[in-house]
Amino acid sequence: MPDLTKFEAVLMRHGQTEWSVRGKHTGKTDLPLTPEGEAEALAMAPHIGGHNYQLVLSSPLERAHNTCKLVGLGEHAKLRDDLREWDYGDYEGLTSIDIRDRNPNWLLWRDGCPSGESPAQIVERCDRVVAELVDFAERDAGDAIVFAHGHILRALAARWCELPLITGQHLMLATAAASSLGYEHSTRAIKFWNRTSQDR
Repeated sequence: MPDLTKFEAVLMRHGQTEWSVRGKHTGKTDLPLTPEGEAEALAMAPHIGGHNYQLVLSSPLERAHNTCKLVGLGEHAKLRDDLREWDYGDYEGLTSIDIRDRNPNWLLWRDGCPSGESPAQIVERCDRVVAELVDFAERDAGDAIVFAHGHILRALAARWCELPLITGQHLMLATAAASSLGYEHSTRAIKFWNRTSQDR
């Protein structure tokens, strides 16, 4: 039986985009990083790229995959559709203020999005990624890193900890921030959360 406490899965959100600056929900829209977003990713390279990750997973969307490339891990990346950002449907490109003007009681984590994904669909996606990471840990195959998006990574952390999806609403996550999942004895847990190059 491997020592699970040695396993680490780093989660890294992509760098800044034009819509992230403006607070717009960015799901399927495949925006590039801004120059500032590229700089954010490059600033994380000394903290991320120097580690020997045996499993590198990335959303196929440009902003996540390019962040992976900029920290020096692009050639090792395996693209996973399950790591795409939440499909916001009719709320794509809107801010939370815009959405609540239409639907004052709306909560993404509980309600999902009309013509987009439901919380149950997000749970299914995240649980498949969790299963891949758990299998990797149990095979003692090394450490992993995942490049993706704000809401899907917060959801993934909640499901890693075997908590309801709605727990993700309590996990703030900045652009180009890294977080870490692992084990406390045999219990899945969060090691650290939401560190940027400014925190190092």
